Amino acid sequence: MSGAAAAAAAAKQRRDKEEEMTRYTDSEVEGSWEFKILRSNTGAFGKAVVLRRVCDEEARAGWTLIEKFDNERLRFKRPTSARAGDSELPFDPYRSYWGIGTGAFVALMIGGVFAVIFAVVAIVNTAR
Repeated sequence: MSGAAAAAAAAKQRRDKEEEMTRYTDSEVEGSWEFKILRSNTGAFGKAVVLRRVCDEEARAGWTLIEKFDNERLRFKRPTSARAGDSELPFDPYRSYWGIGTGAFVALMIGGVFAVIFAVVAIVNTAR
């Protein structure tokens, strides 16, 4: 299996597991609620100060933390009536990532790999 295929399979497995973890009971969805999962590509929710900051900020948009899945995923809910204040917020209340986004994270990782390769080549060339 190629690296890309393995990464795709791992991502699908994570999504499937997340779907199993986010099943809602009738009592949870009774009324007018909306839900979201907020993700961190760097595991930032493992730091208590970051978790508190995220929850405080999300609360400004009416979101309440329901569950911390792990250091990378949090589940929130809020009443749909909270949408009325969305235009006054300095952030997107429907954001799904905290901190660095997936694209930027991948770009940094690829850049880091190329920097290491370049450094190794430079060291080898100067050693000759």
